[in-house]
Amino acid sequence: MLTCDAFGVLPPIARLTPAQAMYHFLSGFTSKVAGTERGVTEPEPTFSTCFGAPFMPRRPEVYGNLLRDKIAKHGATCWLVNTGWTGGAYGVGSRMPIRATRALLSAALDGSLGEVEFRKDPNFGFEVPVSVPGVAEVLLDPRRTWDNGDAYDAQAAKLVQMFADNFAQYVPFIDEDVKAAAIG
Repeated sequence: MLTCDAFGVLPPIARLTPAQAMYHFLSGFTSKVAGTERGVTEPEPTFSTCFGAPFMPRRPEVYGNLLRDKIAKHGATCWLVNTGWTGGAYGVGSRMPIRATRALLSAALDGSLGEVEFRKDPNFGFEVPVSVPGVAEVLLDPRRTWDNGDAYDAQAAKLVQMFADNFAQYVPFIDEDVKAAAIG
């Protein structure tokens, strides 16, 4: 799944369990950016269910369950890829380096990314690589890319709360494993 985090909080890539994949798929978090959205001059964070809310005729959980079940059935590994900001939010940080994104995607596609050491993200609970050949280690720990760790923590708390507020609409309709993934 592809996201563009204008807050500079999400890592460049994260490995998701099937329940976490359903959570992030239902959340559909990204940012509208200039050049891709008419009238947008700076990034605007947004949640678009299943990354395509206007085109979903059924309840979102139907699509989320289909995704989770297919991932589980086929043993697929699901990755959340962030091409947004690092080192700070929009206006302070910089865009994720395209070379790092390409190296991470290549490693995910050839299977080598699954063989590296991972750490649990303290904000979202997904797994993040600790070190990947061809990628600066600092990029894999977004907090380390910020000049001010407290500012990162405040921005992360803000984003986590935005996810929680958005996801409340799905809680009555989802299974316990996805509810647990929502907590991190």
